[in-house]
Amino acid sequence: MKEFIKYTLATVTGIVLLCTSMAVLGLFSVFAMLATGSSTPKVAPNSVLAIKLSGTVEERANDNMTPVFRLMGSDMETMGLDQIVGAIRKAKGEGNVKGIYIEAGPVTFDSPATAAAIRKALADFKKSGKWVVAYGDEYTQAAYYIASVADKVYLNTTGMIDFRGMGSKIMYLKGLYDKIGVRYQATRVGKYKSYVEQQTRTGMSAEDREQRTAYLSGIWQAMLRGIAASRKVSAKALDGYANDSILLFADQKDYQKMKLVDKLLYPEELQQEIKGRLGLEKDDDITQVSVTDMGALPEPHDGEGDEIAVYYAVGGITDQDISAITGEQGIVGRTMAEDLGALADDDNVKAVVIRVNSGGGSATASEQIWHAVKKLRQRKPVVVSMGGMAASGGYMISCAANYIIAEPQSVTGSIGIFGLIPNVSGLMTDKLGITFSEVGTNRYTNAMENLTMDKDNTDVLNMMQTYVDRGYDRFLAIVADGRKMTKRQVHAIAQGRVWLGADAARIKLVDRLGSLDDAVAKAASLAKAGSYHTASYPAQSSWWETLLQQQMGSGNYLDAGMRELLGSNYGEWVALRTADKRGRLQAALPFSVTIE
Repeated sequence: MKEFIKYTLATVTGIVLLCTSMAVLGLFSVFAMLATGSSTPKVAPNSVLAIKLSGTVEERANDNMTPVFRLMGSDMETMGLDQIVGAIRKAKGEGNVKGIYIEAGPVTFDSPATAAAIRKALADFKKSGKWVVAYGDEYTQAAYYIASVADKVYLNTTGMIDFRGMGSKIMYLKGLYDKIGVRYQATRVGKYKSYVEQQTRTGMSAEDREQRTAYLSGIWQAMLRGIAASRKVSAKALDGYANDSILLFADQKDYQKMKLVDKLLYPEELQQEIKGRLGLEKDDDITQVSVTDMGALPEPHDGEGDEIAVYYAVGGITDQDISAITGEQGIVGRTMAEDLGALADDDNVKAVVIRVNSGGGSATASEQIWHAVKKLRQRKPVVVSMGGMAASGGYMISCAANYIIAEPQSVTGSIGIFGLIPNVSGLMTDKLGITFSEVGTNRYTNAMENLTMDKDNTDVLNMMQTYVDRGYDRFLAIVADGRKMTKRQVHAIAQGRVWLGADAARIKLVDRLGSLDDAVAKAASLAKAGSYHTASYPAQSSWWETLLQQQMGSGNYLDAGMRELLGSNYGEWVALRTADKRGRLQAALPFSVTIE
């Protein structure tokens, strides 16, 4: 009894402490928001927008966490593309901002398209006649791609540039599964639908190699063209530098000789360079504003005119919410369908832009969302803006829109279906000595158990293949209906093949290339809106919900360890952990598209 009382009191004490901590944080966040929101924020004259490229850059930032980060004296480790591009756009029109300073550091982008969008925004900023300066102790490849658009690119005197081309190293698990007696059974349609290969092969198939090479080469050539145009160096020369990248590290002065940087500087020398641009004296201070500061400024016409809703569909598509397990945002089929239904009923919303950044997932959930998009389109214009990827299920939810706009480096297509089920008979029977007997009222009563436990299950696998074939045919019909093509025409460019946005426009999977702003303008045009403003959906999680999710998801010690151990292959670990919570029929991209 004493032990029971002790543990009960300990539990109650823990709950009280947790609630107290949450309450204190809540009060702090309220005070912080009141302090920051008590007056309209202003930018001091002769200011510089400082953009620190470090941490992770994703599609959308969670602004609700800003007061907490500020109180804790910590910079946000995750920035949103919307946040960065919005700050650059506001800085262009803000007379007190004279230029932009880019500080390059270790940064990972959720896709090459994200890096390209930031670069494009900076190029547009320069059209105002204002300057952009970049500096780094070390430039990752993607950070240098962005920084190269600057008027001047500076490097620390002992710094380096990581410039070695695009590639990926894929981990195949069949050999491991063979050793423990597990066999993954794949049913798929489309020779390029390679998602299943990491579990069923020991190496890359010719078809997967073909599409990966095309995708990586397309991204690399686009990066080379951008850097070449900004730095006045031929793309061929840059490609050669990447081939000899080890030699680049011999002497920092070589970076200057090769025209990759303008000058090697110590940090204090950089400050004097910027002061000179601002007309400041040697001992004057530089006034900086951050991305977050610019985000607090109101939009020029905020709240005026008709509302164009921008709905962010980001992450894997699932039948149920698994964010508490993965610690990452995602798209839940039923939830998004309900959200789109609400936007359809909202008379204040005149058009909807769906910003898709998803590699797909559950075929069932994807079709549920597609149906909701189609119903929404009957009520008001719908335009899809493709971000880093809108592939497989991500493409399915896009193709019912009135109009599709993709970034040039968006990954799309991957029109195909697969099923992947593990068979553990070798482990259970051969290695552990477990045997099974069955009883049932009908021939296929125990079909799913037979798939996972029986060595001889050919007839059930054939049933699964028929199920997958039917799903693929349905996928073809959905695309054909949305893109005004025949199923035969869609099949010719489908079969799971991944396409870049630039190629997708050529084969009519998308209507044109452009940015999110272009998609908003198109939606406003279709809605015949004279003046308009945008509103973002769905509502972001509150600060306490995000903190709680981090504790339950990415804060998990096992996940943190596996993320560190597996690196870019962490996604496969997440897929295995959540396999029982995903649909049996999958329409998912075979690889991730992060870039450093």
